[in-house]
Amino acid sequence: MSFSVLMSVYMKEKPEYLQACLDSVLSQTVLPNEIVIMEDGKLTDSLYEVLNRYKEANPSIIKCVKLERNMGLGKALEIGVTECKFDLIARMDSDDICHPERFEKQVSYMKEHPKVDVVGTWIGEFSENAEEIDTIRKVPITSNEVVAYAKKRNPLNHMTVMYRKEAVLSAGNYKPMLWNEDYYLWVRMLVKGMEIVNIPEVLVYARTGSEMFKRRGGIKYVQRDVILQIEFLKLGFINISTFLSNIVIRSVVRLLPNSIRGLFYKSVLRK
Repeated sequence: MSFSVLMSVYMKEKPEYLQACLDSVLSQTVLPNEIVIMEDGKLTDSLYEVLNRYKEANPSIIKCVKLERNMGLGKALEIGVTECKFDLIARMDSDDICHPERFEKQVSYMKEHPKVDVVGTWIGEFSENAEEIDTIRKVPITSNEVVAYAKKRNPLNHMTVMYRKEAVLSAGNYKPMLWNEDYYLWVRMLVKGMEIVNIPEVLVYARTGSEMFKRRGGIKYVQRDVILQIEFLKLGFINISTFLSNIVIRSVVRLLPNSIRGLFYKSVLRK
């Protein structure tokens, strides 16, 4: 099955991380037919150098799409989905690393399960070295488990998913929902009765650390959580009781000091 890989890059990313990411994508046991890289606004010279080097080495695979200004991940991916040639699309973040057999296992799964619209995987989180995993974010496996889990938390690790382009577009594609564009998309797909599952294996290694926990805290994050939960309520995906419970729990976690929030993520939300 032919498939695309969809990534987005913006100016604050580190060129050495992008290089490690591309190396992991291009050393897969099953290679993608194209890699669509969204350049989300003007990049640094060092990032352009990495992209140009890999494009020259892989001219038939790598396709860069330039956005005149930084539009954010959600908008970049919304455009990126339409730029992909193939119906099967694998998401990848430009600072993470793929397990060598990631695409082989996901393509095989999608081929064997034609009714599945999205398949994700677990992630191994690391700080410095991908071979030294700090924590594992496990997500639900079966379709029914995903639906139940999604009422309270994001049921997918976004950088691990492989989905069918037609299904994503029929659900409205990515839409503006700051920091939650993917979660919002999954719920809209679930409301439409689409099937979402996860492979219970670590097939992507994701960079984390104190900066990640800082980004997930503060009053602005609380506000965005409220907006998202209101949308879920409007969609009929959750009831008022779940809405209120989600708001209270999420607000408490968002407003914790960064160090305590980090301990909470590692001890309660990770394995």
